[in-house]
Amino acid sequence: MEDATSIEQKLTQFLASFPALDAQTIAVLVKNIPVITPKKGTLLLKEGEVPKACYYVLEGLVRQYQFVDGTERTTAFYTERNGSVTAAHYSDQTAATFNLICAEDCLLIAGNLEIDAAHYAEFPILVEITKRMIETDLNETQQTLTNFILSPPKERYVQFLKAQPDLINRVPLHQIASYLGLTPESLSRIRKRLVTPSN
Repeated sequence: MEDATSIEQKLTQFLASFPALDAQTIAVLVKNIPVITPKKGTLLLKEGEVPKACYYVLEGLVRQYQFVDGTERTTAFYTERNGSVTAAHYSDQTAATFNLICAEDCLLIAGNLEIDAAHYAEFPILVEITKRMIETDLNETQQTLTNFILSPPKERYVQFLKAQPDLINRVPLHQIASYLGLTPESLSRIRKRLVTPSN
């Protein structure tokens, strides 16, 4: 388990990546931003629940999934590379249409509406930073969806490897297949063809 000093250092490093935040503001935020350390297998949000928090992944892996006709479908992975866990149901306080689970031990920023409002009031620059983060995430999600729709299965997998190369060693292949809209068998065949391409 990570100690408080280690957590503060990692949060400080993350906040320091935003040039608009000065050292004094960062120091105050580090003392007030809620950070949690859920273990692998922790269910952060259950389908049908109204989210009480939104999350940002500082370390670890959060998987988003839902059930379609009784079959579990992975719909997103959130890691240190793209840490903003979708906040759609959080911002409008509606029932979630998916589940969120920690696929690894995690270090997460866990904001809530009351704390967010207080921080925005005290540090207006956070409004702009949050807006930029959301816009970036939306643009990336839109591009990923466009590529997914337009690409054949093999190309989807290749694009996945380019976008999130670390996940191939962190996520079971059946979950990657589900995310790409493939059966595990189809993904296995694609992987074999990539390793031993025909002449």
